[in-house]
Amino acid sequence: MAGKRNKTSESSFRKKVLMFCKNKRAKYSLILFMFLFGLSLVAEIIANDKPLAIHYKNSWYFPIFNTYTEQTFGGDFPTQADYKDPLIVKNINKNGKMYNTLIPFSFNTVDYDLDRPTPSSPDRKHWLGTDDEGRDVLVRILYGLRLSVVFAFLLTGISSVIGIIIGAIQGYFGGKVDIIIQRFLEIWEALPQLFILIIVASVFTPNFWILLLIMLFFGWPALVGVVRAEFLRTRNFEFVKAAKALGVSDIRIMFKHILPNALVASITFIPFILSESIVALTALDFLGLGLSYEYPSLGDLVRQGKDNLQAPWIGISIFVVLSSLLTMLIFIGEGVRDAFDTRRNNR
Repeated sequence: MAGKRNKTSESSFRKKVLMFCKNKRAKYSLILFMFLFGLSLVAEIIANDKPLAIHYKNSWYFPIFNTYTEQTFGGDFPTQADYKDPLIVKNINKNGKMYNTLIPFSFNTVDYDLDRPTPSSPDRKHWLGTDDEGRDVLVRILYGLRLSVVFAFLLTGISSVIGIIIGAIQGYFGGKVDIIIQRFLEIWEALPQLFILIIVASVFTPNFWILLLIMLFFGWPALVGVVRAEFLRTRNFEFVKAAKALGVSDIRIMFKHILPNALVASITFIPFILSESIVALTALDFLGLGLSYEYPSLGDLVRQGKDNLQAPWIGISIFVVLSSLLTMLIFIGEGVRDAFDTRRNNR
């Protein structure tokens, strides 16, 4: 019996994958999204103001992974080596070789060698130009993409788990439990999120984890209603009554027998929640209520595009990136929704 059940589940999963792949927009959007996100995950290897590797006096050094002093490369001071310093560059090239990244800038690197006022237009050195502080726009987009997607993944994942658990409890037990949680949700969702963020930002500068925690406070109810409705519908089915008659525990019935049915509806919403999380982070950074200055932020580039209308390459670049990213996530969400739609699968 267990073998047949496993084969049936594998066949069902394979059918959903095939249904997803039939949607070419969703398929190619997923491939492109994974490719771009994969590039952002190795951003330090693609764009960095430190060399990938240095071969110096028959020894290998890897500055992107370790910190070395100037004295290591023939300098005078025991401070961190500056790989743009002419003396350090000369010593390394004289006694070995320096292997630089494809783009020799990090997200916070200011190019002091610009011969034009900032923001400077695109050229061979800065493919998408620089912002008003002389930082490379392409590099900030690359690092900012990783930050936004990782933030959205964490926020969506944690809030979805909390929302599914709360919705399951609310829908399965019903009655007073359902009413109490429902009244609590109405009060919780009525809290002014923007004002609370303004208060928090005025007290201290939010970092990645604090901002994630604050947005998690307001993001977890997203899936509660969907899961609650599915549990309310399913709890009176015959297989649930039979499980109760056999003495199966409530937790096992909830998460072993009913939850798989509720997940079908929940999974279709996750890509849309993911895109909402990216938009929320970008909007907060744009308003100055989000991450602090030391983080690469897509919202900061949106703000710079607004403040520097004479430099259209900033606004156009971030518009293309954000619109393409959100469009891909929407297409992926549509593909997942169609793949889990039983009416389409039964045709």
